[in-house]
Amino acid sequence: MAASPDVPITPEGLTEVRRELEHLVRVRRPDIVARIKAAREHGDLSENFEYHSARNEQSFIETRIRELEVIVKNHVLIEAPGARDKVELASTVTLVEEDGPEEKYRIVGPAEADPGAGRVSFESAMGRALLGHRVGEDVQVHTPAGGIYTVRILQIE
Repeated sequence: MAASPDVPITPEGLTEVRRELEHLVRVRRPDIVARIKAAREHGDLSENFEYHSARNEQSFIETRIRELEVIVKNHVLIEAPGARDKVELASTVTLVEEDGPEEKYRIVGPAEADPGAGRVSFESAMGRALLGHRVGEDVQVHTPAGGIYTVRILQIE
């Protein structure tokens, strides 16, 4: 079996992954086991909606637990950059698209990316485009659909 690849993640992201894993293992897993047991006691499982629903939820939870365990086991911390003169992993970048509002994104690993929460993966179109650029530069972002738009970097933290 091949070794799992490294999972780049910020210290904050790793803390959140560990928190979610702890909750799933200590709270959700025992709860779902109890629900399955209670549903079994109602008799015929072939038409028991509660049983099938609980088993589906159990499958989801166990899959998520395995995903989180892989992240914890194979994590490589992304440390905050020392110098703030160019965009690097863990940089927080304030930018603006032409005639648009200012936006702020932190460059993170794929395991903790959540664009709606202001975290973009370094593997995303935006993340790849920003890496290595400096304040004041106009950067072209190439979207997966083939579009191109330009953003200006206003600040790097």
